[in-house]
Amino acid sequence: MAEKRSLTLFSCAKINLGIEVLGKRPDGYHEIRTLFQSVDFADRLEFQISREKGIVLRGDDPAVPWDETNLVFRAASLLMETFPDAPGVEINVFKNVPPGRGLGGGSSNAAITLYALNELWGLGLAKHELRARAARLGADVPYFLEGGLCLGEGRGDILSSLHELPPLSCVLVIPAFPVSTAEIYARVPLTSARKDSKMSEFLARREFGRLENELEQTILSLYPRLQAIKAFFLEREAVLTLVSGSGSAVFGLFEDRAEAAGAASEWKGEERALLTETLPRERYWRRGSAGV
Repeated sequence: MAEKRSLTLFSCAKINLGIEVLGKRPDGYHEIRTLFQSVDFADRLEFQISREKGIVLRGDDPAVPWDETNLVFRAASLLMETFPDAPGVEINVFKNVPPGRGLGGGSSNAAITLYALNELWGLGLAKHELRARAARLGADVPYFLEGGLCLGEGRGDILSSLHELPPLSCVLVIPAFPVSTAEIYARVPLTSARKDSKMSEFLARREFGRLENELEQTILSLYPRLQAIKAFFLEREAVLTLVSGSGSAVFGLFEDRAEAAGAASEWKGEERALLTETLPRERYWRRGSAGV
């Protein structure tokens, strides 16, 4: 009988500092180029080895299905397929990051589950082995096994770790409504002629004004309220404001924390405004393991 042990980890959100849509892939997904950046906004996951075989998953957000379709359950099942002698596990998820806002909460939960069970069960899987399993769960799941600033290519699952940006204050404005990623990508217009990559220019010069989210035209046409949030951040001279991923969250980045705090307190819309900060890779993992 396996010794009863437990592990508590935090599962951080991400924002996308830019997205370029390069075309449609034969597998039905879109070929993209994106910049992932982790932020200090996290869920808490508790893992407990149990005496009974199988996976027991519970969560505190009624908007999330806590069944076999959940990415956390699927991540644990994926490991159990390879290691059928692994003991049972009870997983409790305490949500802060709402689903359907482009912040990667579910993908982050899944990646941290792979990482946690590899540690808890003593499986000895290397990072590249965990990443391969993460890619089977979702395009941006592998990113959360890295954190910090990364370039994502392919579906977003081919990662390159980048030299970190200086710490930036981040204000997230989070609408009450989710957005369907599949719907946005189904509607995004594709052009045969590619313009120069503004993301490549950013990586060369680190000038935020060169970054854009090419999904925004489609997102804003469907959800014009988000344009007012972007306008709010532009009026307060954020160095960058974009819809994160396919939405619905909108972020503003500030070099000065007092300016960011002022923007967060001045937001008078019905949407929630949250003051946080970007996390470089080392701090991302320190934050994730803060509950150990």
